[in-house]
Amino acid sequence: MKLAIFADETGWHTRQLQAALRARGAGGRCVDLADCQVDTGGSWHGLAIPGFGRELPAAALVRGIAGGSFEQVTKRLTVLHALRERGVPVYNDARAIERSVDKAMTSLRLRAAGVPTPPTWVTESAAQAQRLVMRESAAGHALVLKPLFGSQGKGLQRVGLVDGVHVPLPPLDKAFGGLAYLQRYLPPQQQPGFDWRVLVIAGRARAAMRRVSEHWVHNLAQGAHSQEAELTPALASVAEAAARALEMDYAGVDLMPGPGGTVQVIEVNGVAAWQGLQRVTPFNIARALVDDLLDRKLAQAAGSLQA
Repeated sequence: MKLAIFADETGWHTRQLQAALRARGAGGRCVDLADCQVDTGGSWHGLAIPGFGRELPAAALVRGIAGGSFEQVTKRLTVLHALRERGVPVYNDARAIERSVDKAMTSLRLRAAGVPTPPTWVTESAAQAQRLVMRESAAGHALVLKPLFGSQGKGLQRVGLVDGVHVPLPPLDKAFGGLAYLQRYLPPQQQPGFDWRVLVIAGRARAAMRRVSEHWVHNLAQGAHSQEAELTPALASVAEAAARALEMDYAGVDLMPGPGGTVQVIEVNGVAAWQGLQRVTPFNIARALVDDLLDRKLAQAAGSLQA
């Protein structure tokens, strides 16, 4: 059985997945979605997936999608949509990735599901955004300005009342695509500050870590370090609710401590890295992902075909 591992770069994560697949008697070929094509005259399914000839993979695991123009990313997601529609289990599929990569959609789905998350505003009007920042600043709040499609903590800025000083909204230029995604800042409850990353697989929280940093951004890619964390019932229930709200096979849920001992969801990652988490958790994460894909997702697809 040959599966596709869609990744824009190979390395530790793809090697872990390939090893987990081999342990289950399957093979995993790494493929960049940028190299996949739509070819309606080449085969019955209309796709060209490098390494699979005229056939389709038995299943696909999405490890990474390279950035690009709107048109390029749309085509890459089209390939994932087409695979699912042709009966190939995709883990996570394009719909789940779209829900999580678009922070506005994530915020709306979390709000609709009653998952605790900081107040969030999204607007194309710079004037409205500036008024919002002034209002929040006057009320004693800072806001985090985020790129709508950003990841790894890149490009985040604090505006509003930051360390006792008013910081105005910067120009919503190319870095923000002419759009203001603003989320109320949760100040640290202790020093150094931290957040949690909880891994949810098949609706169940499986592991957690704390990401600790002297800086207010807690992503490992921005210099934070990981610590083992107890997966408490409170953390697990909120993370599971977030993954359920976005209908994800697996998710890396980022949470922060809020006022009054609350736990609030900051982001939900549909193509989550787990190298930092693997350092502080005893079970094999890649094996857990592969087991869920083969034993649940692939089995469900086979049952649907038989029915």
